This record gives sequence, C-alpha cells and structure tokens, in this order.
Amino acid sequence: MKLSEIIEPLKLEKHTKFGGEDFDISWGYASDLLSDVMGRADAGSIWFTIQKHPNIVAVATLKDLTAIILTSDSKPDEETISKADENGIPIYSTSYSTFEACGILYNLIK
Repeated sequence: MKLSEIIEPLKLEKHTKFGGEDFDISWGYASDLLSDVMGRADAGSIWFTIQKHPNIVAVATLKDLTAIILTSDSKPDEETISKADENGIPIYSTSYSTFEACGILYNLIK
C-alpha cells in the first residue's frame, strides 16, 4: 500500500514540503514513548504519536519509518518540520485519536 492511499481515509494534513506519497507502507506502530519506537517499530511502518518535538524525526530516521502521523490534532512546530524536510521524513496530522487512526490503517492494510 502507498502512503497516498491513506491520506483521504485518515483525513491527513501534510506539514512537510516532502509528502512521500509514493512511499510504501508495510505496517503501523503507535507509541508516544521514543525508546519504545526505537526498540520495536519495524522499518517501513507509519508511526502514530502525539509527540511533536524534533526528536521524533531522529527516531523515524533511525528506524527507517515511512512517515509520522500526529494524532488528536497535534501539530508539529517549525523546528520539527525543518528537521523532517532535511531528513526526507513526511509528517502529517489527523484529528482522529491514535486508537481511531490505527484502526483505520489496520482495516486498509489487512
């Protein structure tokens, strides 16, 4: 599945210049604990979180994640957006809760 295929169902708003719409999605991972994501998320996954600080980009880069989806109307600050653009990590947001967003993604992928 391509990232472009989840934009409408998840009602995603793009925050970075680079959208990565042609990126492949293998799975999703939801956590607000950076060490948990570093230890357990699989490469190619979409990461759902409410965290919005620049360190999320470092974790996504380290784990080769497809994109970061900020849930519950969380929005990234300018420093986070700039760092994501530098590293080619798309950041989107949705008004859905993490629980709802994960459920939607799960039903799209399965």
